Order: sequence, then structure tokens, then C-alpha cells
Amino acid sequence: MHCAVLLLASRAASAAPLRTCHAMASNLLHILPPQGLLRPLAVPERLLLGPGPSNVPPRILAAGGRQLLGHMHPEVLQVMDDIKVGIQYAFQTQNRLTLAISGTGHCAMEAALLNLVEHGDTVLVAVNGIWGQRAADIARRLGASVHELLKPAGEYFTPWDIEEGLVRHKPSVLFITHGESSTGVLQPLEGLGKLCHRHGCLLLVDAVASLGGAPIFMDQQEIDILYSGSQKVLNAPPGSAPISFSERAREKILRRKAKPPSFYLDMCWLANYWGCDGEPRRYHHTAPINSFFSLREGLAMLVELGLENSWEHHRVNCAQLCQGLRDLGLELFVKEEKARLPTITTVRVPEGYDWKEVTAFLMDNHAIEISGGLGPSEGKVLRIGLMGCNSTSKNVDRVLHALRDALRCCRRSRL
Repeated sequence: MHCAVLLLASRAASAAPLRTCHAMASNLLHILPPQGLLRPLAVPERLLLGPGPSNVPPRILAAGGRQLLGHMHPEVLQVMDDIKVGIQYAFQTQNRLTLAISGTGHCAMEAALLNLVEHGDTVLVAVNGIWGQRAADIARRLGASVHELLKPAGEYFTPWDIEEGLVRHKPSVLFITHGESSTGVLQPLEGLGKLCHRHGCLLLVDAVASLGGAPIFMDQQEIDILYSGSQKVLNAPPGSAPISFSERAREKILRRKAKPPSFYLDMCWLANYWGCDGEPRRYHHTAPINSFFSLREGLAMLVELGLENSWEHHRVNCAQLCQGLRDLGLELFVKEEKARLPTITTVRVPEGYDWKEVTAFLMDNHAIEISGGLGPSEGKVLRIGLMGCNSTSKNVDRVLHALRDALRCCRRSRL
């Protein structure tokens, strides 16, 4: 009994300093523990049929949930090598300077421009949506002399439009968007690379919304810089961005008078980390390892399906969607069928409807995301995405049913 009393007394004495320390610590903290972080994470199930991101299939989710490895471990370097050859396949290129940026498609746009463009360079930007606007903004921040070729939202550029700009402004780089997700336009690229090279200009193409969903041939079309994103047709989470540079573009980078203004996005450092320069790999940054696992699996699934099958798959489902939208009495925003982006379809907001009410109705009543316009198409269109695993006939039927319901319930005036 005596021993038990002594033991309890000893425990009480040892706990007292702890209570005192806890009280002292509490007095030192002015920011209390946030109650929201004490609740379990809650993520609803939704069908993401907007302009991106798209839903992630179980195989890619599982890859992203694997245990971490070190960013210089040989197994991770092998995953990076797999990603490189996967990008080369998806881009249809043999470029040795091919890798994935540790960032989103926006980051790849910035990486392309800040490595290519020096202060005082002339840059020509084809603007028919928000991505041309963003590229022009970035180029101006880099001190470039920026000229814009303008087309109304929903239209594309002809070779004659491009040649006129090349002759007039004599740029070193032309930026153009292959899949303009803000307007739903698919830009024809045939002949533009040859045209640019004839005028001493490099061709930089944004394929974030189109890669895997519409044909693109980097080498054959003489594209000098091509980039995309992970979260569209590749169905991986956002955070890694495929990019590739031709020998012409690589040589321009090597001829720079000054280093690129970003260390993180310096392509010479990144080329070494990705094993593109033939030198022993050196540490540059701690890469998003699990994002690379996911991207690797997204590219693997594209390889297994085959590019041509993927392109046809997206074309057929887009055609079904377009016909269904017409049957609902809706007007497609892009007039020419050949200029419609197979991954993202734009439809005019019908008269008497508020696009915000329509998108909210689909989210609240059908657990489906579609989006309103962006940039020059804001307030004018609804955007419906069918990308990768989300591009199915079943999903087309599901979103058309939801839209029919929304048109019945949200209307302010008759169609």
C-alpha cells in the first residue's frame, strides 16, 4: 500500500511540470488551433466535365498514393526517363530536350518564354482567347517587344494571317494556342512551322487542352517549343507539365546573353536533372515525386490506348455531344466543325438564362461540373469538357440529361 501511494505521488509530481509547461505554451500562442483542421477531410464525388482538371482514374490515383522515394534515387530517375519517352510519343518528337516541369501548364508557358526570350526580343502572339493574352503579359514582363495578332473569340488564324504578322514585325518567337480552352477553338498548325522558319522565327505552341485529344506532330509540323499539362486528357492531378524544345530552340537558349531570370525554371539546369544533356545528373530541386508517379501512369495509359485511338475516341464523343446540344436547341459557339476542339466544347448561353445558375444547378442537382466562359468568352458561353477517361458516350448522355433538366428549371424566359 505504501509503495502504491509513493508511486501515485511520483506520477503526480512528474505530471505537474507538464501541466505547467502546457499552460505556459498556451499563454504564448496567440493563434489557436484551427478547428477545421481537427475535422476529417471531406471531398465530394463529382463528375468533372469542365475545361479541367478531369477526373483521375483509380490506376493513376493509386500511383500518386505510393510511398515517397528520394528525388535522386535510381528508381525515381527511371520514372523520369519513362516520362521523357512518354512525352516524346505523345508529342511525336525525337527532341532530346524533353521533360516535365514541376508545375502546371501555366508554369510551362512561363518556362518556355523566360528561357527563349531576352530583354528587347520581338515576340508575336496570336490572341484569340485567354492563353494568348497570358503569353503576351508574360513576354512583356520579360522586357520583350510584344505584338499581338488578334482574332475574335471563336475564330482561328490562317497561314496568311500569320505570314502578314511575321513580315510586318519580324519576331524571334511566335506564340500560338493549339487548343484554346477559353473559346473551344482548335487551331490548325499545318505549315506554320515552315512559315516561321522561313522568316527566322521559332514556333511556340500551347497544347495544354489538346494533347491526346487532337492530332499534333511536333517534328513533322516543325514546332520548336511545345508544352502541355497533366490534368486534361492525361487524367493526372495538376502539378507537372510536359515540355519539349527543338534543336533550334535549344541553341537559342544556349546563345543567351544573360541567364534566364528564374533559377527554378532554368532549362539548362532542368535539362541536366532530367538527363537530357549527357552529363551526370545534379540536384536542382526536390521534384514532386508523387506527381511524377501519376504523370508516368497517365502517359502509360495513353501509350496503351494508342494516340490515334485516343484522337478518334475524343472526336466521336465530341460529335455526339455537339449533336445533342443542337437537339436541345442550343447554339455551338465555334461555327466551323473542323475548328472545334474535341476536348472542350463551347455553347452559347441561351437568351434568358444566367450561366451561373445553370452551372450551379448541374453541380447541386447532378454532381456534374461544367464551366462558364473565361477571358473573352466570359458570360457568353458554357464550356463542357470530355477528356481522357471522362470522354465517354455515357458521360455525354449524362451531361445532356442534366442540361435538359437545367434548361427546364432555370429558365427566366422561353427558349
